[in-house]
Amino acid sequence: MISVEDLRWHRRDIKTVQLLYPSLAKMEAKAAGVDDAWLVEDGKVTEGTSNNAYIVKDGTIITRELSHDILHGITRAAVLRFAREAQMSVEERSFTIEEAQNADEAFITSASGFVTPVVEIDGVQLGTGKPGHVATRLREIYLEESRKTAL
Repeated sequence: MISVEDLRWHRRDIKTVQLLYPSLAKMEAKAAGVDDAWLVEDGKVTEGTSNNAYIVKDGTIITRELSHDILHGITRAAVLRFAREAQMSVEERSFTIEEAQNADEAFITSASGFVTPVVEIDGVQLGTGKPGHVATRLREIYLEESRKTAL
């Protein structure tokens, strides 16, 4: 993951076809040799190019609170519900790239990627440099729940 300044318009909670900037940020990430980018505004992570961003510190899952700053994804809502049902601690608040780099682990969620671990941000390895326990367990839960409701 790399961090890129978030220059999108300020109603990011409305899903539109205005995807130029996220597409350019993803291209910048690929050119830098990484998988994706987290968008940053006023020093705080808003979200990824097509996903929601999370860090885990001392067992607490931290993700940006709902506002006009992020898309209120259905995968985000499901993952947070599953986390709470699994008795995981969740805190909805902003966080910085520096805080993310000092986190125990990080991950992203999206409809196509489900729960995907993040192991590096701007060249700084997170935790052990491998997917963390919380992200791994949430991915398992998400897939289990998806199978239960599949047609």
